[in-house]
Amino acid sequence: MKVSVVGSGAWGTALAIRLHQNGHDVTMWTFEKDLIEEMETTRRNPRLPGAVLPEGLKISGDYACVRGSGLVVIASPSFPMRSVCRGVAPYIDADAVVVSVTKGIEDGTCKRMSEIVAEETGKKVVVLCGPSHAEEVSQDIPTGLLAACEDQALAEFVQDAFMSEHLRVYTSADPMGAELGAALKNVIALCAGVCDGLGYGDNTKAMLMTRGLTEMARLGVAMGASKDTFAGLTGVGDLIVTCTSMHSRNRRAGILIGQGKDVQTAMKEVGAVVEGYYAAKSAWALAQKMGVDMPITEAAYKVLYESLSASDMTRQLLNRGKKAETEDAGWL
Repeated sequence: MKVSVVGSGAWGTALAIRLHQNGHDVTMWTFEKDLIEEMETTRRNPRLPGAVLPEGLKISGDYACVRGSGLVVIASPSFPMRSVCRGVAPYIDADAVVVSVTKGIEDGTCKRMSEIVAEETGKKVVVLCGPSHAEEVSQDIPTGLLAACEDQALAEFVQDAFMSEHLRVYTSADPMGAELGAALKNVIALCAGVCDGLGYGDNTKAMLMTRGLTEMARLGVAMGASKDTFAGLTGVGDLIVTCTSMHSRNRRAGILIGQGKDVQTAMKEVGAVVEGYYAAKSAWALAQKMGVDMPITEAAYKVLYESLSASDMTRQLLNRGKKAETEDAGWL
């Protein structure tokens, strides 16, 4: 099958390699046209150091490269997602299956990435996400993902396209829950990094991750997602991998902020898109819109956008009013 991957960042590149290894005819589109010749010559992408681009994996800077593709994978970062989809939409075949693999919430509209893709392409979209560092997927380290769509046939089509002996793909009918978990955990991971940068220990991180998962699920349920989804790969699974690994750009940015670096310096030093930075703003706006209590997300927003210090962030969170762990404590 002809497959196009729209986006040549680390994740798009890792998935392009995986799809090529699965026997598909893969073209990877990049907006960094100055890198095309380098990638074609060296078979390397500086966005994913250490990975080798297989011979036969094609690279293009022309949106028209998606013509004739049975599967179109949208792997743009979240902030230019709408403009990228507008650019590629005229070239997507009517019978092509479209997949969104980007984790984020659009600033201003608070829309999920699949909603943007659907609006701009007119297609029903499958969401593919889960606990997956691009570095590990490109090295065939065993990984699990979730293909989520209200249409079971489309979810299973994507499952079949990506499955391999190293990559296991499950299906779900809850794309909203999958996407919210995937986007919101980046905010929690950034906060986990802040705790690491401040020198806190495992106890602190365990508390942060657990309470972070609680508020992720709280927002998801309020929006109509299944609570069970947050106990799966795109909830607790993605949260674990992003909060604990140095592959995580969100955690690395948080560590630098916790160590005293200002936000923009931390973002620059990470050297790649830190999705949690953008997600914090949109998630906090969404929480206010839905009337959902999300104290960790609020604290992250204040650190990133209102210059609240990292130490003050933790102090405010720890000194909130006392409460039961669950909304329904079970007491009569």
